Amino acid sequence: MTSGDVETTIRALEDARYEAVIAGDFAAFAAHAHPELAYTHSNAVTDTLESYLDKLRSGFYVYHRIDHPVDRITVAGDTAAVVGRMHADITAGGTRKTLANRSLAVWVREDERWLLLAYQPTVLPEPAR
Repeated sequence: MTSGDVETTIRALEDARYEAVIAGDFAAFAAHAHPELAYTHSNAVTDTLESYLDKLRSGFYVYHRIDHPVDRITVAGDTAAVVGRMHADITAGGTRKTLANRSLAVWVREDERWLLLAYQPTVLPEPAR
């Protein structure tokens, strides 16, 4: 698989994982996730795969809209780092929020499958007045 093929695959997987949480298809999200997933939120709370899925299933996190433009994908061996942004409308713990983040997603290839190993958003600063 060429680097371009890997980038195309990773872009499609990024689309699929975001679409899964918007659709409430948490089994589909889990199918894209590594068992050792570290999912850090913009409030600095880090979930495991199981704790994140528990929060999704319970309705603690409800994603209404997500835009996730990709700035670049760097592939090194069996690891792909996706640098981009994540803009979303969500409900977290019963509070409606709008998110504006830079983001880093790390994918690893195991047994010929790419799995999301880590995700880290960083809140964008407020524009200067």
